[in-house]
Amino acid sequence: MISTDTLSRWQTALPFWVSFLLIPILWFTAFAGGWWVLLVPLSTWWLFAALDGLTGLNLENADPETPEDALRWYVLLTKAWVPVQFLTLYGLIWYATRAEHLSSLEKIGLFFGMGVISGTIGINYSHELMHQKGRLERWLGDILLAMVLYSHFRSEHLLVHHRYVGTPRDPVTARYNEGFHRFYPRVLRQCLVSAFQAEKAKLARKGLSWTDRANPFWRYWALQGLMLALALLLGGWAGLGLFLVQAGTAIWQLELVNYVEHYGLTRKYLGDGKYEHVRPRHSWNAAHKASNWLLINLQRHSDHHYKPNRRFPLLQNHPAEAAPQLPYGYPVMTIAAMVPPLWRRVMNPRVRAWRRQYYPEITDWKPYNKAMLPMPRS
Repeated sequence: MISTDTLSRWQTALPFWVSFLLIPILWFTAFAGGWWVLLVPLSTWWLFAALDGLTGLNLENADPETPEDALRWYVLLTKAWVPVQFLTLYGLIWYATRAEHLSSLEKIGLFFGMGVISGTIGINYSHELMHQKGRLERWLGDILLAMVLYSHFRSEHLLVHHRYVGTPRDPVTARYNEGFHRFYPRVLRQCLVSAFQAEKAKLARKGLSWTDRANPFWRYWALQGLMLALALLLGGWAGLGLFLVQAGTAIWQLELVNYVEHYGLTRKYLGDGKYEHVRPRHSWNAAHKASNWLLINLQRHSDHHYKPNRRFPLLQNHPAEAAPQLPYGYPVMTIAAMVPPLWRRVMNPRVRAWRRQYYPEITDWKPYNKAMLPMPRS
């Protein structure tokens, strides 16, 4: 018999399982075809934007000292997603390449929707998994990233982004006035290079070459190769092409979120190649309830950078006095980011207000805007 305590914990965690509802929706669109293939993007962007308006903000915080055994339903959520996404992705490749009722355009639309899921949910869950100490969870995170051909994100995120966020050395920190369409190609190029260089430097400190088996890039390349080979085996060249459509869509979704999370926010330069420590003020925060259910509290990003090892249910919401606040959740903000004039109109005044609030002593922001300050020391 289920205890009252177990039932209560399950009910508290249940809203975060909403992502699993996207799977039957995706399969329905595959069977229905036509304009229905747009249902998944509409569900993740527009539906959750509307739900944010209906459900409001969640300003409450869980006890950060909650024991691990009380979080089992949250931990199971991210672990369970991995086989679900794997079976869905490759099941769709097998099905779509044999489905005569789907036109080529409909198949592309279907895998665009799959990419929205593997980017919005899959990469986000891999982000949670890669931050954990257990080998199983890290491996599961690697499998999710390999499904979208972005395995180096783990190295870049853990070794570069968290260390150098808000400084010129972090490719992912969007500069003030940098539109997304300039940010995106820059990040694709720089993140791969910075991730490889970070792992190479880590091995060098141990007296090892980058070719050593300990370099995780060997694992990344092997997993990605297996994912590509399986797509080719199940669906031929068409299946491989559809796999690439979903991978490209997922990467675009990730980098849209990365763009929003730190736009225009800069750590104060202290001189001699040093910057102040990372604080909640260096990430944009969003307390919108429904989109935080979908994104497992990713929008509490200020606390994630402040305390990177906290599991998602324990992430704290920081008020405006401690962290800058987005006017809307990520579903709305990522759409706005695709329209640079709209984005600048919404966000540039907020960045300037952030500067006045937290750094009134800095009168010349031009070096920060152009990322011309000296690189932090390794």
